[in-house]
Amino acid sequence: MAMTRIRTRLLGVTAASLLALSLAACGGNDSDTASSSATSAAAPAPSASEMTSSAAMDQPFGAACSAVPASGAGSFSGMAQDPVATAASNNPVLSTLVTAVKTAGLVDTLNGAKNITVFAPTNDAFAKIPPAQLKAVLADKDMLTKILTYHVIGQKVTPDQLGTAGPFKSLQGGDVTVSGSGEDFTVNGDSKVVCGNVQTANATVYLVDTVLMPK
Repeated sequence: MAMTRIRTRLLGVTAASLLALSLAACGGNDSDTASSSATSAAAPAPSASEMTSSAAMDQPFGAACSAVPASGAGSFSGMAQDPVATAASNNPVLSTLVTAVKTAGLVDTLNGAKNITVFAPTNDAFAKIPPAQLKAVLADKDMLTKILTYHVIGQKVTPDQLGTAGPFKSLQGGDVTVSGSGEDFTVNGDSKVVCGNVQTANATVYLVDTVLMPK
């Protein structure tokens, strides 16, 4: 009988100890969960407007972007795979610029550059130049090279930097000044960015509606 009472007491102590340990463990888990929840609640998620704004700035913008092919090598996704001169050659909006770049012998120079920004005149921009004057420029390689390299900045310029970080030094040596913000930018006072933030393998491209002329 005595041995039976001793065994009963030992079993009771053991059960009580296990119960206490279980309760402590449960209490610790609840505390950790509450702490984790409080930490998560303290870090607010970005708002829908912030996410939309950030996503929008990663995309090309501007009225003339609608003229860029929706698919193929000349599309935005296609241009992103090629260096800038090659990418431009696949885009029908930039065919006159491509002819000028080839005439000046700048294809390899532009394709071989790294992290540059190009203000690319559209066909409509070149159409503003009187035909006789344009023909004369295309026939003068030195002048053509100066004009084309004036459209190239030796660094990548994001839309956020475009209207605030200038003036920008061009490869020609002259300064290029940009004003504006959001999706509304003007270059050198009269040339409008009509499709901006176009990415190629080595450049950020801003299509402009007027050919820039160095001083």
